[in-house]
Amino acid sequence: MQRRLRGTIEWIRRRAENLCVAMLALMFIAFIIQIVFRYVFNFPVGWTSEISVIAWLYIVLLGSAFWLKEGEEIRFDLITAQVGPRTGRVIGFVVAVAAAVIFAVSLPATWKYVSFMKVESTSYLKIRLDLLYAVYVIFALAVVVRYAWAAWRHLRGHDAASDVDLADRGYGL
Repeated sequence: MQRRLRGTIEWIRRRAENLCVAMLALMFIAFIIQIVFRYVFNFPVGWTSEISVIAWLYIVLLGSAFWLKEGEEIRFDLITAQVGPRTGRVIGFVVAVAAAVIFAVSLPATWKYVSFMKVESTSYLKIRLDLLYAVYVIFALAVVVRYAWAAWRHLRGHDAASDVDLADRGYGL
């Protein structure tokens, strides 16, 4: 069962990576189109900026929700670096529980706001904002699950951040 779960998580991570790469390519193409239209044809277009902002929003939220591993996140470990491993796990547990609870408590208000945004749309592409902002609900749900899992791992005595091997082929080094 655990092997199947790890396989599923890795499959989701690879698809999230594929999606982020595709959106980054889309951002680059939109950026080039914007430059060509503005400086070659002297005809500035706004839809390219919208595409770039939307793609960046999705890259950041989906990438951090499904692609980024816990040990790869930026952390300020001034306190945990000064304490022992057990105290570090306790701090990690408290932080993970706090993050999961805060995001879980904010979900109803988040859903309400995203649903309300159906009355607005983007300026150029006329995409409803509730459809665009729905990615934040997905992100928030993923954060709740990830930090609940991290809390469980800390409770069991495992420091997830120590699993990272930066020399591993999957880290781009």
